[in-house]
Amino acid sequence: MKFYKYHALGNDYLVLNPQDCPNLLDNDAIIRICHRNFGLGSDGILYGPLPSDNADCALKIFNPDGSEAEKSGNGLRIFARYLHDYKLVQSKPIKVLTLGGEVTIDIKDPSSAITVDMGSVRFADDAQLNINGTEYLCHIADIGNPHCVIPLDSISPELTHKDGPALETHPHFPNRTNVQFLKVIDKNNIQIEIWERGAGYTLASGSSSSAAAAVAHKLGYCDEQITVHMPGGIIQIEIGENYSIRMTGPTTRVGTYELDLEAMK
Repeated sequence: MKFYKYHALGNDYLVLNPQDCPNLLDNDAIIRICHRNFGLGSDGILYGPLPSDNADCALKIFNPDGSEAEKSGNGLRIFARYLHDYKLVQSKPIKVLTLGGEVTIDIKDPSSAITVDMGSVRFADDAQLNINGTEYLCHIADIGNPHCVIPLDSISPELTHKDGPALETHPHFPNRTNVQFLKVIDKNNIQIEIWERGAGYTLASGSSSSAAAAVAHKLGYCDEQITVHMPGGIIQIEIGENYSIRMTGPTTRVGTYELDLEAMK
């Protein structure tokens, strides 16, 4: 089974072309392949290109716990880079259908600047949640997948590991949620720490950057052009009308891997 591995600021995905694997992987297989000790190791699997009536192609995105994600900003940049590298789509820009809706992707430079029109952020009512004895004011946003954004004066990986899992699985979020702890630096810069639904602590996330930037702008903390700083690096966010999001960031090709079926036993 052949995989193409890329990362976007340390958020790594394995691309699996349906031509190399016509039958969709089951949950156990996805979990084993993504495992960093027993498999190839990744933050998820991108299964495509698949046929689409209106878009250039469709894409299925799987988390390392086997669940299917509606959308992934970093995953979409990686998938566009894969399509570009192997000349699988000729149109510019590229339109890709995901479970969370259709997105448009413009490859300005395949390694340093891929822009994704992520769609518009929708907001729900804020929630006050008690997590491990701490009261958090949670700002609820959706950009095709769900997000819980928590502005704080100080954020850290330790805090994210401590309270991220309980927030992800809190009863307020029946389908679980992605979590961002947000620190505002100035009008054009924010910092986030990320606990990703189905993946855990993550070095970078495009949809998390989009949701956090939209919340920071909605609250009046930031302007329309925002640089999002994460442990893995930075992503540029441009906020348009109705909180439409254009996200720009890099990708890196890691290599091509042939998975031995012995690893699946």
